[in-house]
Amino acid sequence: MVEELSVEKRPDYSVPPVIRAFALLRHIAAGNRCRNISKTSKALGINRTTLIRLLATLEAEGMIESAGEGNGYRLGTGLIALASEALNERSIVQVARPYLRKLVAELNLSSHLGVLDGREIVYLLRETPNSHLASNVREGTRLPAHATTIGRMLLSQLPQVMLRQLYKGATLDSFTEKTRTSLQELEQQLDQDRMQGIAWSQANFEPGIGSAAVIVYDHLGSPAGAVNVTGHASDFALDSGNLLRIETALKAVAQEISEALGYRGWASDQM
Repeated sequence: MVEELSVEKRPDYSVPPVIRAFALLRHIAAGNRCRNISKTSKALGINRTTLIRLLATLEAEGMIESAGEGNGYRLGTGLIALASEALNERSIVQVARPYLRKLVAELNLSSHLGVLDGREIVYLLRETPNSHLASNVREGTRLPAHATTIGRMLLSQLPQVMLRQLYKGATLDSFTEKTRTSLQELEQQLDQDRMQGIAWSQANFEPGIGSAAVIVYDHLGSPAGAVNVTGHASDFALDSGNLLRIETALKAVAQEISEALGYRGWASDQM
């Protein structure tokens, strides 16, 4: 009874213009070209003037496009790109999960898959060992890219002009004394990460926690995300004797995930 009341009292945050825009997109996706504005207005229950503005806005944003003179509209490449990104993210999670489990079993370290979103990374997947040191990062968690190994690897793949534009006027927060807090320092670190093909952290982001990450590529050879392993900082110390084992296992899994996504560049890289 309490749950039912809480649902009934939940405020309605729906935005009518957004609802109308989605209704229009679904209408066009169903094969309706909106050639006749008055007819479309009546079918959707949208004011004629509002409908015209919606069409103009969606076209300007690339969500729809003209189907030719007098032929109305069809879904645009912008919307198709968004759908493709959503499908890619879902597919990479499905593909990567068993490989991350294998990595966890081999190294007894937590493992994650993340993607870049602006100056942040978003964790899409987490696998952990049966240990009290298991990662508490959850799927959907956002962390600053400049301070994390996954973020650094993904940033290292950006052209310099894009990286500088991304961080123009931005503050690079410090999380430990090892966090790079200037763009110049960050660029130097990214150059090293890119050259090594792996980003290392000995408590760069969180005291007592170590990490390493590598890139995963899609079928086009573009970065689809990055995978990492995390654990106690002592496991990632230079004198731990673990670094080669971690790097070998991590790069092998990244290659397997990339190949499962259709990437075939490994063979050409070795020629």
